[in-house]
Amino acid sequence: MASVKPEENELLTAQLRDPATVREAFSKVVRLYSEPLYWQIRRMVPSHDDANDLLQNTFLKAWSSLENFRGEAKLSTWLYKIAINESLTFLERERKRASVSIDDNEAGAARGMMADDAIDGDRLAAQLHQAIATLPEKQRLVFNMKYFDDMKYEEMSEILGTSVGALKASYHLATKKIEQFFDEHD
Repeated sequence: MASVKPEENELLTAQLRDPATVREAFSKVVRLYSEPLYWQIRRMVPSHDDANDLLQNTFLKAWSSLENFRGEAKLSTWLYKIAINESLTFLERERKRASVSIDDNEAGAARGMMADDAIDGDRLAAQLHQAIATLPEKQRLVFNMKYFDDMKYEEMSEILGTSVGALKASYHLATKKIEQFFDEHD
């Protein structure tokens, strides 16, 4: 996740509230958070193009609802919540549109990631991405946030609206399933 110091977060939040500085501040938000939000979305959505579209939707939604951001949560938490909700909505819509089973969708996600040039061709990295793609959506999300973003459970709890205990359990189950995947595919 983009590392913004608390005082920078407060200043940026104040600038986002001020009509005189809102555009410049939002440009800074886009610069700071585009890459980490892209990768959060990309780990959930197999297509680079879809991930880019969802990133744009995330920023559009953030811009259109700036007046609702009161600064009670960190700016990054608010943005991640929007990005994750956009991703989950997209995945649900795609699942309904294609009317495929969850297993087919997860297998498709693994194939999509393997075929994409943006994913490292290293065999172990490829296997890890395949293993992650087989996880249920919630476990995949929690695993990605913890493993790739090194996000604290408390922050994940704010973003996902789930208890810390449930998140720890999800992460534990995800790691066990990934270990099992590697055991079966060695």
